[in-house]
Amino acid sequence: MTLAESRTQDLYPTRIASGETRMLDRADPTVWGSEQDGPFDGAALSSHDTKGYSIIEGLLSPAEVQGYWQELTRLSSDEKLKADERVVTEKSSGEVRSVFEVHRISELIGELARDPRVLDRARQILGSEVYLHQSRVNYMPGFRGNGFYWHSDFETWHAEDGMPRPRAVSCSIALTDNYPFNGGLMVMPGSQRTFVQCAGETPDDHYKASLKEQEIGVPSETDITKLAAENGIDQFTGPAGSALFFDSNIMHGSGNNITPYPRSNIFLVFNSVENALVEPFAASAPRPSFIGSRDFTPLSR
Repeated sequence: MTLAESRTQDLYPTRIASGETRMLDRADPTVWGSEQDGPFDGAALSSHDTKGYSIIEGLLSPAEVQGYWQELTRLSSDEKLKADERVVTEKSSGEVRSVFEVHRISELIGELARDPRVLDRARQILGSEVYLHQSRVNYMPGFRGNGFYWHSDFETWHAEDGMPRPRAVSCSIALTDNYPFNGGLMVMPGSQRTFVQCAGETPDDHYKASLKEQEIGVPSETDITKLAAENGIDQFTGPAGSALFFDSNIMHGSGNNITPYPRSNIFLVFNSVENALVEPFAASAPRPSFIGSRDFTPLSR
C-alpha cells in the first residue's frame, strides 16, 4: 500500500445505508506526542490517553474572560453578522446559537488560537504541527438554550469533511460558569477508543439542518447505552476561564438549559497537518470551508 492509499483508505466506515451498524476498535492512538513536546507532564498525558479529555482550570484569567465575554456579546448583537451564513440560529427562537469561523471574524479570538497555553497543548497531544479545522463560539442562553445530542465529532468530520483519522483535538473554553444543571458538556471517558458507526445516507447540504439539530450521524440508543455502561459519564463543570481539551472521537453531548444561567464557550478544533482533509467518506460533497477548513497552513504564535 502506498502512502497516498493509506491516507485515503476508509478505516472508519459510517453512514451505513443497509445492514446493522457496528462499534469498531479505534486504529489510531489518542495521544501522539510525548512529555517533552509541551506543557502536559507525563501523568497528565497518560490521563488524557486513558480518558480522552483533560480539564485545565484557570486557563484564562478573570480579566481575560471578561474581555472575551464582551467580544461574544458584540458578535451576537451585530445585526449585519446575523445575515452571514457562518451564523447559526436556534431552530425555535431564532436566537444566535453559534458563530463559525470566528477566528477570522474576531481578531481577538484569532489570537487566542495561537496562544501558547492553547496551541502548545494541541501540538503536544497530536504530536505535530496543527491547523484550525474549525472554530466557533457557542451560546446557550438561560431558559431557552438547546443542547446537543450524543455524538462523535470525528464521525461527522470523517463522513462529511473527509478527515481521514481521529488525529484532531478540540478545546472548549468556558466564558461562563459551568454548573451540572445549566447544560454542561457530558463526555464518556474512554469512549474515544471506540468508533461507533451511524446509520443513514447523508443528504445533500446536510449541514444546513444538522447545525441546528442533528438527526443523521448520531449513534443508536443501543450503542449509546453500551458505551455508557462500559465507560460511564463525566461532566465538564467549573468556573469561567476553565478549558476542556477532548478527543475528536469521544462520545459527548449536552442537555437543554432551562436555568436562568447562560452557558457560552469558545470552541477551537485543531487537526494535525499530517491528517489533512481528503474527499468526504460518506457525503457527495464536502461541507463549506467555514465548517471544515481546507487551509492546512500550520498555526504559529
